[in-house]
Amino acid sequence: MAADESVKPQTKEAIKIIKAGSMPFVVAINKIDKEGANVQKVKQDLAGEDVLVEDWGGNVPVVEISAKTGKNISELLDMILLVAELEDLKEDISRPAGGVIIESHLDKRRGYVVTAIVQNGILSVGDWIVVGRIVGKVKSMEDFLGGPVNEAKPSQPVTLTGWTEVPDTGASFTAAYSKPEADKIADESGGLDFTPLFSFMSEPTDLEKKSYNLILKADVKSSLEAIEVSLKAVKSDEVRCSVVGYDIGDITENDIKTAIATKSDVIGFRVNIEPSVTRLTEKENIKVQTFDVIYELIEAIRKNMAGLLAPEIQRTLLGKIKVLALFKKDSKSQIVGGKVLSGKVTRGAVIDIIRNGQIIGKSKLGQLQHNKEDMAEVKEGLEAGMRLDIISNSSSADASADKQPFAEVSVGDILEVYGEKKVERVL
Repeated sequence: MAADESVKPQTKEAIKIIKAGSMPFVVAINKIDKEGANVQKVKQDLAGEDVLVEDWGGNVPVVEISAKTGKNISELLDMILLVAELEDLKEDISRPAGGVIIESHLDKRRGYVVTAIVQNGILSVGDWIVVGRIVGKVKSMEDFLGGPVNEAKPSQPVTLTGWTEVPDTGASFTAAYSKPEADKIADESGGLDFTPLFSFMSEPTDLEKKSYNLILKADVKSSLEAIEVSLKAVKSDEVRCSVVGYDIGDITENDIKTAIATKSDVIGFRVNIEPSVTRLTEKENIKVQTFDVIYELIEAIRKNMAGLLAPEIQRTLLGKIKVLALFKKDSKSQIVGGKVLSGKVTRGAVIDIIRNGQIIGKSKLGQLQHNKEDMAEVKEGLEAGMRLDIISNSSSADASADKQPFAEVSVGDILEVYGEKKVERVL
């Protein structure tokens, strides 16, 4: 923890996990060289979390360090070794190796590269390794400095190559000394311990919902996991997001071909787009987007999903007209005259035809005149001639009303004039 910040929420969570597992631990107080550092306050706050360091009468070792200057780093390492010795922390290295996958990515030259921590046994180059249903063979191994090693012992982090598929981050692995033995372990596990990413999107499709199909590519497996968590918060009653494919690595032609077949967009996180992809996307009109920030990626998905929704129509009452005279009509329009009672009349506006307080039809104001001159608008108190282009008719609950070509306007009807604006929906 930092000497200038003391106990933070993540520190409290770590303390909770350590106590739940009854694990021995060492407290390292960092940034002691920074202005505002207060080591004694940190120790006091730790006591408030029921963590008593040695110089406060407890049994928890504490080392004050500066990662920036390197002060007391050697002392911290010595203390960790001392605690391990006193607690007799040992691991059986005679049994097959096992550990945890902590990260994975795709290397263009080496294929899938996985970072793992060995927890027991000794993992060697040439060993077969099993993660759920995935079986791989360790072709090469590197330490945390990137140097080649032939074996890894408990607590040692290494990067491994030799995978045909990318294993899940956080999954446990088991080593085997032969391919048949590895296959047997994989068959027995059946991959039951692992839930595929984005499985929460695989529920039966609601036919009443529109579907936004998506292919995701990311730099590493943990990025896909973070995106999955964020996507769970994107919900809509009218449109669902369906991840039809995902993988790590750059966006390729195969991704675009899959997008064409599934009518999907392609979204990448911290990946590149292969040069040949751009030409194919332009030809097939496939939408491809890339992002470096998960928040921006999720917001783009929200926007793309909302784009499938019909826009919301916002209506604003502009004015009212009383019909005073009827002129001619045909199957598509009717010409009438009237007086603007309130507000104004605007050419192109939508009109509700009101009779006895009920809407009997809808029309659009196709032409507007005042004193026989074409006008864009006519204001309150003035008379106007209008050509009403009929849009629809709702004059009766009777089904036969829908067969009428239009609702004919009569003298005395009130025309309510509305301005309409389409507003894009948001999630």
